Amino acid sequence: MAHGQGPADQAAIRTHSISVSRPPGKTLFRAALLLLLRMAMQWTLLAFCLLLKGGHGENPQWFKNISTNLFRSPGDILLGGLFPINQLTSNLSQRAEPDDIHCNSVDAYGLAMALVMKYTVDEINATPDLLPDVTLGFESHDCCRQPAVIMKPTLRFLTTGSSDELEVKCNYTEYMTHVTAVIGPCNSEIAAVIGKLLGFFLMPQVSYRATSDEFSDKSQYPSFVRTVPSDRWQAAAMVQLLTEFDWNWVAVIGSEDEYGKQGKQQLSSLASDANICVAYEGLIPIYGDPVPMIREILDRIKETKVGVVVLFTVSQATTAFFKEVIRVNMTAVWVASTAWALNSDLITLPGIETIGTVLAFADMTQPVSLLSPYVQVLFAKLEKERLQQGTPQPSSSSTSPLDNPCPECWNLSSLNASIVDTELVQRTAFSVYAAIYSVAHALHDTLGCSASKCSRHPRSNRIYPWQVLPKLQKVSLTLNGAHIEFDVQGNPSIGYDLVVWIFQNNTVTFRDIGTFIRNITINKQSIPWHTGNSVVPTSTCSSDCQAGQVRIVKGFHSCCFDCIDCKEGTYQNKTDDVQCTSCPSGQWSTLRSTGCVLPTYTYLTWKSYESIGLALAGALLLACQAGVGFVLFKHRGTALVSAAGGPLSGLSLICLMGGCVSLVLFVGQPDDTACRLQQPLNAVFPTVTLSTILAISLQIVCVTEFPERAPTHLENLRGPGKWVVVLACCGLQMGLCGWFMKEGPSLTRYVASLEVNFLTRFLSCPVEPVLNFGLMLGFNGLLSLISFMCTFMAMKPVKQYNLARDITISSLAYCVTWVIFIPIYAGLSDKDKSIAQIVVTLLSNIALSGAYYGPKCYLLVKHPDLNTPDYFRTFLEGAPPVPPEETQDK
Repeated sequence: MAHGQGPADQAAIRTHSISVSRPPGKTLFRAALLLLLRMAMQWTLLAFCLLLKGGHGENPQWFKNISTNLFRSPGDILLGGLFPINQLTSNLSQRAEPDDIHCNSVDAYGLAMALVMKYTVDEINATPDLLPDVTLGFESHDCCRQPAVIMKPTLRFLTTGSSDELEVKCNYTEYMTHVTAVIGPCNSEIAAVIGKLLGFFLMPQVSYRATSDEFSDKSQYPSFVRTVPSDRWQAAAMVQLLTEFDWNWVAVIGSEDEYGKQGKQQLSSLASDANICVAYEGLIPIYGDPVPMIREILDRIKETKVGVVVLFTVSQATTAFFKEVIRVNMTAVWVASTAWALNSDLITLPGIETIGTVLAFADMTQPVSLLSPYVQVLFAKLEKERLQQGTPQPSSSSTSPLDNPCPECWNLSSLNASIVDTELVQRTAFSVYAAIYSVAHALHDTLGCSASKCSRHPRSNRIYPWQVLPKLQKVSLTLNGAHIEFDVQGNPSIGYDLVVWIFQNNTVTFRDIGTFIRNITINKQSIPWHTGNSVVPTSTCSSDCQAGQVRIVKGFHSCCFDCIDCKEGTYQNKTDDVQCTSCPSGQWSTLRSTGCVLPTYTYLTWKSYESIGLALAGALLLACQAGVGFVLFKHRGTALVSAAGGPLSGLSLICLMGGCVSLVLFVGQPDDTACRLQQPLNAVFPTVTLSTILAISLQIVCVTEFPERAPTHLENLRGPGKWVVVLACCGLQMGLCGWFMKEGPSLTRYVASLEVNFLTRFLSCPVEPVLNFGLMLGFNGLLSLISFMCTFMAMKPVKQYNLARDITISSLAYCVTWVIFIPIYAGLSDKDKSIAQIVVTLLSNIALSGAYYGPKCYLLVKHPDLNTPDYFRTFLEGAPPVPPEETQDK
């Protein structure tokens, strides 16, 4: 719905009417004065005609035949027009009788719309192929924007034929009404008053400005169609505009009528669906004093700190609203509905340029190019007839509005033709133009017309309104480059133009910056923002959260929120999330993440400093052990080698070297095979050495603790006995290792079962079950402990090699190394655990190699003369060691 213009537009009509002289009297002076005035007017008319010809080219021939009757024209088929030709001049609250309502002030906009209807009908009659041999007539009446006024012409339209009687019938199927279709009215409020009445007769009603979405309900308004979009479309366009500029904290103000209430409700609903928060909603009264409520609305707008205000209001309420906005010096972005987007009362308000930026929606239109020259010719002809006939101005009190809706129009002249040149008229004339052409094309189909004739003629065949309605609903035409058709709800295929108000030199002009047809397109560079730095203003309750943060709503509006970081293991899935989303199984995220990723595993590479250092240490140890092996092999069969275990001594040394080599399983990318062998080999190789030492320790116990039986049993211990001990210990350790391998998971299964709460992790072979791992290490520790217990109290042979000393020191060093390792190992990271185990293994290996084999190599290299059976007699023959006292006595 849109309201027309106020007093500012009426000035164009009244200006010339003041200067026009009254009809002359009988005196000679008056006759002479009238003659001079006529001559002046004829020259003026000639000048205007020349101007029109120069500005618009040659006028069509049918301009010469136009009638000067502005509001009616006879025809075979009549159309009824309802326009706000006048404005209300009486007080409705003091109305005592049905006719006690007066509209005596000309509304320039409504008059211009009535002239568009006259022009369009004349143009259609001058187009022979649209309704050949059929004359289209019309009757235009004033609706004064009042329900009480519009009822009279509506009832006139429904009278029988040319009479003024409205018959009461049981069946209105063959009821011939005065008009076939109605064009108008100008707003939704009064369109609803007559819409259901016309719908009863199924009389086509084509409105050029009624935009309320309630008319889309064909069960209530079956005969209603329109040439302007529905307010639901306008609300959708406004929401897209707000979304385009990321304005999600707005105020919505409506006028306190059907248009404003419904528009505000629809906009608020669509805004909520688009995550736009309406901080405040208000209604401006239109039937009482609006100023107190407007002041309260402005206070609330300031309190909510919104920067964008949407006004779904009629022009009367909007004018009062902006007077207060200017008074309090408020600046904002104002989004205008079509009702006031181009209103001339608003743009001429003093100080209007201080209100900020106005983005306005106007009905998408096409120019009616011949309208201005048509009105120029019409008004010039009207003035000429008035001067020639010398008829007095009709009295508004003695003339019925149904006969002459505009008595004041008697004074119109060519100087008043500018009423159709205003921005509002130019942008809305096409709606009236398209409405009449739509009915004409529907009549073309109803009458079965071709380009030259019609199969039915209204002079011989009755044409009922209900016959025209289905043709109108299916009409499809291209008019001035615009395609016109109606959907099942009677809404047209027309969108909106988006314009911005340009304030310059105390004037307001309009600049097109975009369009809306289902989707909005905007040329943002064309908008002059009235901000300090000319940038797009913001209107949000809370600043946007950063990546990896979610919104925790505070209060009642979803646009007011605190930003909370997403913790590890959660992420922000969407920008408007209110809680963080947990990562899927097997994925993880860091703090403030917008997604989860699969974890990355690291391991000890051969290029790392740790690996290089350990490899060098291992290589040096292997070289030393190889040197020991060479020395032992060179002296194989000698007393020292035999006492140290003979072949078992060499096997033990080889296993120590194997244990050193097996440490390569801890370096490089692990796999299932490496992990299966890593801990068992790390346990079995030392077991061979420790079991050999244990076998020798048992020999020492036998010699030192049981000297009487030693010669008898030593041979068994040095022979098959030591192999039994070694094999038994190794077999038991292998059993423990087999149990460990059976119970422990593979690396693949271990990784799959990990609870992923990391992005990067050192991947080491699983040491599970821990009990089995402890048993393997504990078994070796037990062997070393037994060996230590067997030898640390053993008597030292006099003047012989002390083999027990080597075992005591080596087993103690091995035992201490691993005992220290256990508590340290438990508190280390996975990477440090692997490094620690390699280091401890090397240290224990060094302990055994150095403490057990080191002294023997020293003797073989430095004192080879001591490598005699006599020097090892106690361990080779079982001879009891002689205490030091006995040696001194001797």
